[in-house]
Amino acid sequence: MSADVVVVGCGGHGREVLGIIEAVNRASAAGPAWRVLGFVDDAPSDVNRKRVARLGHAYLGPTTVLAALPPRTHVAVGIGAPAARRAVVERLDAYGLPAADLVHPDATVGPDARHGEGLLVFPGARVTTNVTMGRHVHLNQNVTVGHDCVLGDLVSVNPLAAVSGNCRIDSGALVGAGAVVLEGRRVGAHATVGAAACVVRDVPPHTVVKGVPAR
Repeated sequence: MSADVVVVGCGGHGREVLGIIEAVNRASAAGPAWRVLGFVDDAPSDVNRKRVARLGHAYLGPTTVLAALPPRTHVAVGIGAPAARRAVVERLDAYGLPAADLVHPDATVGPDARHGEGLLVFPGARVTTNVTMGRHVHLNQNVTVGHDCVLGDLVSVNPLAAVSGNCRIDSGALVGAGAVVLEGRRVGAHATVGAAACVVRDVPPHTVVKGVPAR
């Protein structure tokens, strides 16, 4: 039996989340796992609303419409930036709706990985062994997360980034596209690692680093 899900966010990231849901449904031998009710967004552009419609799905309205949905309706938060995602998740938590865990069939997550609700793993991502992830972690296309890593709540690892073994990425941090975090390094809470950067030393909280080596 399919579970109902609403995608939060009509932008590109949200529409990519729809792609994960559809891939999961295609791969399910028991029939579709999810029934998409539509999208919600507090301020969608006309362009993004048209793109959602072109994918065959409805824009349901702002996030406040979620308050009226049955309590078993799941949400998939398709918002890429950790700070913006945190603000939305805090509002959604008040509605008490469960968050969907979505792993694309072309991704791999180690059997001993642990995670909070709302995990989104995009195609090509690789998560190895003894990895712990918090709530609403997003692992984008073709990222790698090595052994014994800990990722806090609302972490984003952007496409083609590599987090080496035994790293810690604290809550709300973002690892940019194509960046590398070397083994054993720590990226502090709400820090940003710029695209294509190479982290060779710990990154303090609330800082932005870029370059090779990252500074």
